[in-house]
Amino acid sequence: MSKFFITGIDTNIGKTVVSTILVEALKADYWKPIQSGNLEETDSDFVKKYAENVQTVHDETYLLNHPVSPHLAAKIENKYINIKSFTIKNSSNNLIIEGAGGLMVPLSDKSLIKDLIIKLQIPVIVVSKNYLGSINHTLLTIQVLQQFNIPIAGIIFNGDSNKDSEDYILQYSGIRLLGKIPQTDKMSKEFIAEQAKMIYPNLLPLLNEPSENLSL
Repeated sequence: MSKFFITGIDTNIGKTVVSTILVEALKADYWKPIQSGNLEETDSDFVKKYAENVQTVHDETYLLNHPVSPHLAAKIENKYINIKSFTIKNSSNNLIIEGAGGLMVPLSDKSLIKDLIIKLQIPVIVVSKNYLGSINHTLLTIQVLQQFNIPIAGIIFNGDSNKDSEDYILQYSGIRLLGKIPQTDKMSKEFIAEQAKMIYPNLLPLLNEPSENLSL
């Protein structure tokens, strides 16, 4: 079974929506290792609500009340996020793991999200969104992944399209395009299912491909 870590080029760029679509497309498990803030409706709750094909939603390793970076939320709550406490959940299903923010989001004074990815040793799908500065943020994200030899399965653009920006990112980076998710004003199971159906053919080559053959 295949496992993918979903990271973004920034916060609030649609990682949870993309993760839900991937869960739906792959009939996968879902795991959000760290949830900071919004505990009344967590990202796990979102996946349960909108993905018909979700198999198992695994419990978060850390649930933090404050909507700030994980290291600060943990500090406020007198907790410490230990990178050694994260382990891949045992499952016979595909697994989508959603990160918190971007690669350089701090988990503690000694670790970042990219260190969590390195520990879990699974390929990354990058979620990008078009805004002023997004080319810079996307290419920097890809560069960090490559710097640490983290396999990149591909990139998904979420939200309103900007063909010039997207074409530049794809041409410059050489990263595989997995899909483009349009902006929607009303989230629904039907929207998730429709996007999952469209993106599924692009995911098929990844399912039996060794991670060492993915982009670095």
